[in-house]
Amino acid sequence: MPDQTDKPGAEPQVGAPVGAGRNLLFLREEELRLAQDLLFFGYRDFTAGPDQILAELGMGRAHHRVLHFVGRRPGITVGELLGILGITKQSLARVLTPLVEQGYVLQATGRNDRRQRLLSLTAKGEALERRLFERQREWVMQAYREAGPVAVEGFRRVMRGLMGPAARAQLERLERPGPARPGTPPLARIG
Repeated sequence: MPDQTDKPGAEPQVGAPVGAGRNLLFLREEELRLAQDLLFFGYRDFTAGPDQILAELGMGRAHHRVLHFVGRRPGITVGELLGILGITKQSLARVLTPLVEQGYVLQATGRNDRRQRLLSLTAKGEALERRLFERQREWVMQAYREAGPVAVEGFRRVMRGLMGPAARAQLERLERPGPARPGTPPLARIG
C-alpha cells in the first residue's frame, strides 16, 4: 500500500515514514542527516555485543575485523587483507601479531610465492569468530524480519551505493563461493 507521501502534491505528515521513492533527487539536508544518524546508531548497537566479548579478551574492533575477514576467506593473503581493511602494514601488524601469538590466527607461507603470508583461523579463532558472528547474526535477523524482504533488498542497494568502486570489487570477491566453513548453519528465512 503506498505511503501518503508518495502521492503527488501530498505533504508528509510529521512523524510519518518517508516514502521509499519520494523525491530521491531532491533529498533535504534533514533527511540526509537522519541517514547519518541511522548509520551511527545502527552501527553502535550492532557492534555493542561483540565489543563486550572482545573487551573481556583485551581486544577491540580491529581484531574483530581481522577475525571476520580471515574467517570469510581462509587462506587470504596479508596483502588482500590490507586492501580490504584499508590500513597500513604497521597497523595490521599491531592487530595480527597478538592474534597469531595467542593462537587465533595461523600464518603460513604461500605455496607459489614464498613471500606471501596466507592467513586462516585456528580452531580457537573459529570459535571466537563464531561467537562474535552469532551476537550480530541475531541482531541482523531481527532487523531483517521486522523490515521485510523488499526493505532488505533496498538496504543492500543503499549500502552498496555508499561504497566506492574498490570496496564494491572487494565485496564481490568476498561474495564469490569459497570453501565451506565447518559448522555453518543453513540460511535463515527472513520473510
